[in-house]
Amino acid sequence: MSADHHLGEGPQPDLWTVAPLKARAVRPHYHGHRDRLRERAAGALANLPDYELLELHLFRSISRGDVKPLAKALIARFGSLAGTLAASPAELKSVAGVGEAVALDLKLLHEITLRIGRQALAKRTVITSWSQLLDYVKIALAHEPREQFRVIFLDKKNQLIADEIMNHGTVDHAPVYPREVMRRALELSASAVILVHNHPSGDPTPSNADIEMTRQVVEAGRSLRIAIHDHLVVGRDGVASFRALGLF
Repeated sequence: MSADHHLGEGPQPDLWTVAPLKARAVRPHYHGHRDRLRERAAGALANLPDYELLELHLFRSISRGDVKPLAKALIARFGSLAGTLAASPAELKSVAGVGEAVALDLKLLHEITLRIGRQALAKRTVITSWSQLLDYVKIALAHEPREQFRVIFLDKKNQLIADEIMNHGTVDHAPVYPREVMRRALELSASAVILVHNHPSGDPTPSNADIEMTRQVVEAGRSLRIAIHDHLVVGRDGVASFRALGLF
């Protein structure tokens, strides 16, 4: 029996042409997806959904493979794109597929966003840039998993001197010491401050403890002629202003 008989009758395929056919057959479904996404993004980033924007950013730290599932998992875990960027490095790394490089890249993007917001307020009168201030504090605090107490220090023209974190707390409490707020205001030669803290529950409604603490800071500032322009409580559901609510 001839060798040709074992292979079957008729012309046999060249092995050099079979190999590329097999390679094409096992290509992953996402083959070429990165290039297609980049093409769609060119000139039309604003039209992309959040998970695809996150995908594009993940390309920086994950050079190969399909990152769409990871982008979607991050947004599902933290509730939104903003929530993903606000998560701590440890929280980010709790998601399968996120290592040190990915966590650092995401926190880098968050810090850049915060600095852009802060620069928009710098050298401008904060009181007349109220919408920018609200946008900034929402980016900074709306998705923080624990309470954080910040103070925005202003000069006599109500321009930004500094925005500083005075204390971190638990999921429902951040201790505030009025004397520390005033001491720092004097160090910075601030004429006024805006108090800011977040409610991780999402509801920005001021609590009785918030109201009492604000009263103490106002009293401490009065004797030093340091004005308390407002106290903003930030939550995922919005921002509550003590002044707008008539609380002082």
